[in-house]
Amino acid sequence: MLDIIGVPVLSDNYVWLAHDAASGETAVIDPAVAEPVLAAAQARGWTITQILNTHWHPDHVGGNAVIVAATGARVTGPRGEVAKIPLIGRAVAEGDEVQIGAHTGKVIDCPAHTAGHIAFAFEGALFAGDTLFAMGCGRLFEGTAEQMHAALAKFMALPPRTLVYCAHEYTQSNARFALTVEPDNMALVNRAQAVDRLRERGEPTVPFSLAMEAATNPFVRAGSVAELARRRAAKDSFRG
Repeated sequence: MLDIIGVPVLSDNYVWLAHDAASGETAVIDPAVAEPVLAAAQARGWTITQILNTHWHPDHVGGNAVIVAATGARVTGPRGEVAKIPLIGRAVAEGDEVQIGAHTGKVIDCPAHTAGHIAFAFEGALFAGDTLFAMGCGRLFEGTAEQMHAALAKFMALPPRTLVYCAHEYTQSNARFALTVEPDNMALVNRAQAVDRLRERGEPTVPFSLAMEAATNPFVRAGSVAELARRRAAKDSFRG
């Protein structure tokens, strides 16, 4: 398995470092900024060889230039967003693969949050960017509820034990909204309480399993595109 660590940056972002011990290769996924990421890799003796971007938003690509300058890392990102991603060297889409040492990741097209959003699915690990969050999903800035419904279905077809490495710590707010949708879902009630305890201790709630999302995520559990759209609109205005 890849050795994966999270680097908390900005107010609620996670940048992920995925390391293959055999080859010594390390990939950075969605670097919002550079300096804490470079420091985390250096502290572990890891050599950054590549950057994987899921989409073009600045809090996912803002560290590209400095990391490339410091390490010579190659940038891989979505084919549909080449013009918006700094220093992209390889453009990929669904059907393509990426390598971190001996570990192969499949590219998944998941437009909805942005028009060209992709995810990277390795054995046991899904780097989902801003498409799937713990008990939530991304805002539909450039896409549709139909696209989000299809994207989440692709994710949920992966093995249930797959751990999701999303890019934000939105879990407490997502849990509060989810409870307005399914207040009698005891798996959700218990998870929300566990999340509160983790955050009280300053601990992350990411990664999380797809199995957990199947049981507690109101967007994954939506029975139709229309239901997902209603829930997403309600979440957009939710202030809980």
